[in-house]
Amino acid sequence: MNVASVSLDLDNLWAYLKTHGDPAWERRPSFLPAAVPRLLEVFAEQGLTATVFVVGADAERDDGAAAVAAITAAGHEVANHSHRHEPWLHRYSRAELAEEVARAEEAITAAGAPRPVGFRGPGYSVTRDLLEVLAERGYRYDASTLPTWIGPLARAYHNRTAPPGAERDGLFGGFSRVLAPNAPYRWRTAAGELVELPVTTMPLLRVPIHGSYLLQLHQVSPRLARGHFGAALRLCRALGVSPSLLLHPTDVLGAAEAPGMEFFPGMAVPGARKVELLRWVLAALRRHFEVVGTGEHVARAGSGLRDRDAGRLARC
Repeated sequence: MNVASVSLDLDNLWAYLKTHGDPAWERRPSFLPAAVPRLLEVFAEQGLTATVFVVGADAERDDGAAAVAAITAAGHEVANHSHRHEPWLHRYSRAELAEEVARAEEAITAAGAPRPVGFRGPGYSVTRDLLEVLAERGYRYDASTLPTWIGPLARAYHNRTAPPGAERDGLFGGFSRVLAPNAPYRWRTAAGELVELPVTTMPLLRVPIHGSYLLQLHQVSPRLARGHFGAALRLCRALGVSPSLLLHPTDVLGAAEAPGMEFFPGMAVPGARKVELLRWVLAALRRHFEVVGTGEHVARAGSGLRDRDAGRLARC
């Protein structure tokens, strides 16, 4: 049976509000106590091991540290999702990137997880400097790319709904992402090599299939959401693509549990319906693939990966 992976970006309520430009983020509101037990319960029901990308600033707080401990105890991999969760890492200096990665590492290990060997940039932000920092620090893989053409559309939606003063420059990538590989490959950097594991998009069409996108479709029609994901799995099987599925805490939370996030896609779907959809999605994935975490997915990708020169990426 071919392999697939499931990952969860443990973005907290404050991180969404911060990206959206809502000053309420400074109070650091959290929905981790509601989301994490629910997600771990679904993973346990499905009998799967996932990878959870944790924000360092959350691992430093009590509820975040408790989440890291619970995730680790359940046997899931904990990876690095930056320290401050700012989707504009492409504007960071090399020194700022090194500090961002290191601070998150320290917070995650202090919370009881092993030292991370995988990284995902918030907002799918990745640059040559970031990859070199990761290689220098001994990371095995990055998972920051989303090979799709809708980045500029997502940015336009964000810019239309965000208040004045919100970050707008360069979020979510450009149309060039449609040309990026939709399967694992190896980055060659001046500091060494590491594997890139893209967040899978629908083969050929290059439209997203991750949880938030499915919920947006579900808001229109539950049948549409399930049909979209089913078609993606059929294409993955036909074309030999090993899918890497991305989830977020909002995939199991209702609007009342995420106050201030009315702007976010799919938040009109009740929490119970979201959990029902997630169970269906994971069960469908497990019917056709052996489901593992991203670190194990990378380990099974083998040695015959194509190389890409990180020097072609823009520097910060």
